Amino acid sequence: MAECRIVDDGHRDDRSAHVALPNTSAGSAGLSKPSAPVESNLSGSSESQRRVGRLAPSPTGRMHIGNVYAALAAWLSVRAPRPSDPNDGHRPGVLRLRIEDIDTPRVRKDADRWIMDDLHWLGLDWDGDPVYQSKRGDLYDQALHDLREADLIYPCFCSRAEIRAASAPQEGDGYVIYPGTCARLDPAERDRRLAEGRRHSWRVHLPAAEQRFDDTVFGEQHFDLARQIGDTVLRRSDGLYAYQLAVVVDDLLMGVNDVVRGRDLLRSTALQLWIRDQLSTAGWHAVDSDDNSGDIPTRPETLPPETLPNPETTSEASRIPARIRFAHLPLVDDPSGKRLAKRDRALDLGVLREEGVTPEAVIGYCAWLLRLQETPQPVSARDLLTDFSWEPLRADHEDRVCDPTVLFG
Repeated sequence: MAECRIVDDGHRDDRSAHVALPNTSAGSAGLSKPSAPVESNLSGSSESQRRVGRLAPSPTGRMHIGNVYAALAAWLSVRAPRPSDPNDGHRPGVLRLRIEDIDTPRVRKDADRWIMDDLHWLGLDWDGDPVYQSKRGDLYDQALHDLREADLIYPCFCSRAEIRAASAPQEGDGYVIYPGTCARLDPAERDRRLAEGRRHSWRVHLPAAEQRFDDTVFGEQHFDLARQIGDTVLRRSDGLYAYQLAVVVDDLLMGVNDVVRGRDLLRSTALQLWIRDQLSTAGWHAVDSDDNSGDIPTRPETLPPETLPNPETTSEASRIPARIRFAHLPLVDDPSGKRLAKRDRALDLGVLREEGVTPEAVIGYCAWLLRLQETPQPVSARDLLTDFSWEPLRADHEDRVCDPTVLFG
């Protein structure tokens, strides 16, 4: 269940400002802000919802234990049977592989092939051909355009240093809330800077609303979009699209309804659900297909007539958007307490494989991190399918510490 409701209708009125939008008629409306409680259109359910999950690695280096831990959880979430779930449907689950190579300066040559080889070695399969974000720029362009048309984004001319100087990090996690400087720019000044070709990013303007969703591991979540997340960059000043837009477009178009990732993205989930609702309102939707890579046209005006639902023959229940199941995982730290990173090769699969560590040992260790086993004993991924459950992780979702001596022992 996900929903969005207004928590303070008067908050941030001073930040409303008209944005000059390319290829749109001029208007006097400010950046849109809901004036009444809004329930997310992701709150519906389907009587027979096929699970569609994704493996979404970034090709910035070899997979490490933390990546395998998350990939195993995503794989089990889609592949394991759920006989007790009435909303699970009877069709087999589908697991897509999406290479998230949109941040091109960080991409390492051949890292996508290393990742696919490692997944195969581990016994973690996927369905269909891999999808590359770097080849989906036209989709992101269209999504940004539609958000512009809805007056939901604005150009931001601030440098990182200016943002740091004007912002206060959220207590506890250091998350920086953008202070809204460019949302308050005079329209004439904004137009002048754009005409001069000033370097700028594009930010989404978030309302003073509370976004709620249920997480399989961490339970009910709620975030004040304006106060806890703030206006977020969707396209960077260097022209590259941000993760926050790309992942929404991709998950929406690929029909993903089973999302497994780290708990550090709980806040991002609230933002992404709100963006997804705006795109859905603009006509974006998934096409239910056994071979849906998300590359087919998905806006109603571009779809062939035979792919569109017939309102005379389609029931209201079947037109309700599918629910998304979220499972956010505890993070995995190294022995010093720092989060595992690809720049530290001590626990990447290249090193582990060279040292003769077996795939069963890696899977068994990750299964133990997921609390699917009482000890990190070797096991194959398929051996975990029958008894897979999220219950152990619900009961113990503190961050993990990875001890490499167990793997090499």
